[in-house]
Amino acid sequence: MTFEVLDPTFEEAASEFALAARSADLRGATVGIISNGKHNTRPFFAALGEELRRRHGVAEVEVVIKPNYSAPAGPEIFEQARDWQALVAGVGD
Repeated sequence: MTFEVLDPTFEEAASEFALAARSADLRGATVGIISNGKHNTRPFFAALGEELRRRHGVAEVEVVIKPNYSAPAGPEIFEQARDWQALVAGVGD
């Protein structure tokens, strides 16, 4: 019997990227939350939104739920994100 072993690593090097600058202050900011849409993300992100408002003076929290929890965020979500000063992406089960 013969076994074929496959190497799952990607052969090209990852491209360089710069991390986004951190916000010094969230007062008055709009924070976007991208959820994978699983059931337990709803109460967690609702509580997170309240904490952001209470502790950090965030003006608005916009929760966007991806249409497919296993797929990357689509272009329509990135378009919405242009108006946010901060973003949280999370998953839940």
